[in-house]
Amino acid sequence: MLNTISGIIIKGDGYGKKLGFPTVNLETKEKEFPPDGVYAGVGFLEGKEYRAGIVVGPHGKIEAHLIGFNGDAYGKEVTLEIKKFLREFKKFDTEEELIIQIKKDIEQC
Repeated sequence: MLNTISGIIIKGDGYGKKLGFPTVNLETKEKEFPPDGVYAGVGFLEGKEYRAGIVVGPHGKIEAHLIGFNGDAYGKEVTLEIKKFLREFKKFDTEEELIIQIKKDIEQC
């Protein structure tokens, strides 16, 4: 399994930010990805290391919440290192359910 993914940060749909968990969305040249799911890992951005919640979504969509990062990262390169599988990717019925799950996921990161 590929456990390091690098790419350029692109603008996403802003949904993570709306929920209170801003994410960086990657445009990557990688062709193989780990199975869809939520992972704990580390993100490296501008020479700093952040604990990260990493989502590998359908169609190769990769995004990560870098814990403690607060800034504009568009156009910058980020490297994500996947350390541990947390759970399968799934759709939630309500935003409230999703927010509760994201908080649990971040605690595990």
